[in-house]
Amino acid sequence: MQPLLQLIRRHKSGENVGVYSVCSAHPWVLESAIRFAKERNSSVLIEATSNQVNQFGGYTGMQPADFREMVWKIADKIGFPRERVWLGGDHLGPNAWQNRSTQEAMRLSEILIYDYVAAGFRKIHLDCSMSCADDPVPLNDEIVASRAARLCQVAEHSWKEHGGELPVYVIGTEVPVPGGARESMEEMQITSPQAAETTLKVHQHAWQEHGLADVWSRVIGLVVQPGVEFDHHNVKHYNSAKAQALSQFIETVPYLVYEAHSTDYQTLRVYRELVRDHFAILKVGPALTFALREGLFALDKLDREWNGELNAAHLHSTLEQIMHEQPQHWSPYYKGSAHQQYIDRQYSLSDRIRYYWAEPEAEAAVNNLLNNLRNNPIPLSMLSQYLPEQAEAVKEGRLEHDPKVWVMDKVRTVLRQYALACEEQSEGAGA
Repeated sequence: MQPLLQLIRRHKSGENVGVYSVCSAHPWVLESAIRFAKERNSSVLIEATSNQVNQFGGYTGMQPADFREMVWKIADKIGFPRERVWLGGDHLGPNAWQNRSTQEAMRLSEILIYDYVAAGFRKIHLDCSMSCADDPVPLNDEIVASRAARLCQVAEHSWKEHGGELPVYVIGTEVPVPGGARESMEEMQITSPQAAETTLKVHQHAWQEHGLADVWSRVIGLVVQPGVEFDHHNVKHYNSAKAQALSQFIETVPYLVYEAHSTDYQTLRVYRELVRDHFAILKVGPALTFALREGLFALDKLDREWNGELNAAHLHSTLEQIMHEQPQHWSPYYKGSAHQQYIDRQYSLSDRIRYYWAEPEAEAAVNNLLNNLRNNPIPLSMLSQYLPEQAEAVKEGRLEHDPKVWVMDKVRTVLRQYALACEEQSEGAGA
């Protein structure tokens, strides 16, 4: 059986299990995730979004086959079996082409879906909730479902042409925009059971209308808002009691669980509660690159103090300069005074700095930083000041004395919380 189908059916049969999805294109994050899966002898779910990766390259410059090859190259280097890397596509639909007409945006979406499935992506989030240039705002459920079914037809056609494991599908969308809330989190509403039921009924009808009735059993997830979100500097934590009606509704639906987006920065206890309450697919993205950024900025501080300002790589100031010169990825999101924008650029939980790591100047600064700290290794006394957990692990022999390893261990710390939550827990298991 398709491994994700099998996992979801284990959950529906009463096992307290889930899966976390690594939504990042940063090679160090992906390497951390694959190494961690190897360490735990498990599989790893890695997803690309339609903005990151599409037929035009997205903001990463990668098409779906390029992203797959990058992930496989990392897996091969580590000695991790390719078949245990599960690839998914997130928010696949007209998202990247909302400024085009419906006809053009859907045509481009069909190419997008076809290419993702052809490249071996097997968890496909069909998201047609966004309005195109000539659409009403917002779209009604019937239009959204009909467009999603149309894209599902394309996915099935691509799979039949290229073979491989059966694709599985996720439908629906969270209310806040992907990647963190832009409006007040106090305005955020938990999805009602009635809204979830309507979404499912309308989509199932659309599947039948498009000749996809036999594919409906491979729709494994419904994206809803369980009451988790973050903005630039605050986190709204999950409240299980408030989500009980929504949680209980999905128990009546065969084969389906909820998919929760923007679960970044919650606690291990919360992740376990989410899985228990059937939000069994947990998406994580910015928290991983936030941890990466924390680690690299700590190294930058160490480099400047240990090697001196004249010889330092100056990663922090290099990134700040790049973001000033290319503001398109942060300026629509970070408002307020010049100082507040500076704080947000460097420390926001939405971590829009993640869009800049692939810039040549940033890559050069990271490489110079690593070379500086490898050529002139820092003492544990200084490492302890900025990366105390990693210093302790080095002291105990659990980590190598290498700056890249320390940063990747920061990412691993985030992954570990998700992994512990997604493994079966007995009733009353603590954090």
